[in-house]
Amino acid sequence: MRWKVLVSAAVVLAGTVAVSGWANAGTTAAAAPSAALTKADILATMKKVDDYWVKKGTDLKSNNWKNATFHVGNLAFVTAGGVSNHVTRPWAQANKFALPKDKRGPFFPDTYAPGEVYLDLLPFHPDTPLTALRAQIKAQVADVGKGHVTTWNYVDALNMAMPEFARIGVMDKSEATLAAMQKLFNYTEKVAGGKGLFSEADGLWWRDSKYVNTTTFWSRGNGWAAMAMAKVLQALPASDPRRGEYQRVLTKMAAKLAAVQRSDGFWNVNLGNPNDFPGPETTGTAMFTYAITWGINNGILPAATYRPVVEKAWTGMVTKAVQSSGLLGFCQGTGQRPSDGQPVKSTSVTAVGVGAFLLAGSQLARLEG
Repeated sequence: MRWKVLVSAAVVLAGTVAVSGWANAGTTAAAAPSAALTKADILATMKKVDDYWVKKGTDLKSNNWKNATFHVGNLAFVTAGGVSNHVTRPWAQANKFALPKDKRGPFFPDTYAPGEVYLDLLPFHPDTPLTALRAQIKAQVADVGKGHVTTWNYVDALNMAMPEFARIGVMDKSEATLAAMQKLFNYTEKVAGGKGLFSEADGLWWRDSKYVNTTTFWSRGNGWAAMAMAKVLQALPASDPRRGEYQRVLTKMAAKLAAVQRSDGFWNVNLGNPNDFPGPETTGTAMFTYAITWGINNGILPAATYRPVVEKAWTGMVTKAVQSSGLLGFCQGTGQRPSDGQPVKSTSVTAVGVGAFLLAGSQLARLEG
């Protein structure tokens, strides 16, 4: 199964986490846990940030991709901490376990995002209905069979939809679903924009066709891709022949990300140009921390190389972004490029940032435990 869940008697929600974390090139530090970083401290910080958003978040009701990202992270916190805050299952119930509609079409990737939350509820609530998610995936698998593979034409799509395809495909033993997922991914990686959105030369992703062949590598766009690789690798069995490419991409990204990590532990909003809206940015940083740490925890990335990277990233976020109130600052708002939502301030907090931070913490707590 994709997730191993620690259950306490108090927990009535389920959570699973895909983690993203990246390595610092040239690091030779030992893989021993940091003396300054403990599981207890990580969980305490996660609780502070989670409590703030549950109390202060302006929108925890609609089933959009932003709230879905928060609730995936919230379930990860619930799982890591062992005590439920009883907000995610009621959210899913209020939304009738449905997927949102979008004017861009029935298979627009963002609409899949709540499906990951519903899947994460299953270990604690086996009766969680997946009817809407299964129906949409089945319909798109048929559509892919007709040669329509262009819907994943922006890098965010990988995290929005790909983990759901992988998990449903494995759960239902559906080779057709996993094959369709691979065709959609192949389009994103190698075809979209004329040459694919993954730059082999840079080890990073362009956000969409508008940025292909530029030096603009949006941090959060790469964060979505990194998390998707970790989540899909978590879902697929070791014998699946598709794993090799996803692991290759994650490993290549990690090496590049390590090389461009800031001295304060964050990553810039533009990974290709540190002078393009320079300053700390939390959402991409948290996503990378999640994916690398997952890679360490699952034996894909060497701890001796990458542990210092994720510990530095976490320490930077806790020191600079987490305020005493629990507000998680320096989160870039909705966008697709470095200039969107600027200036990113110490008071800039989003559902996506909080969700990604909780995902990162859940994996780091495991690493430091």
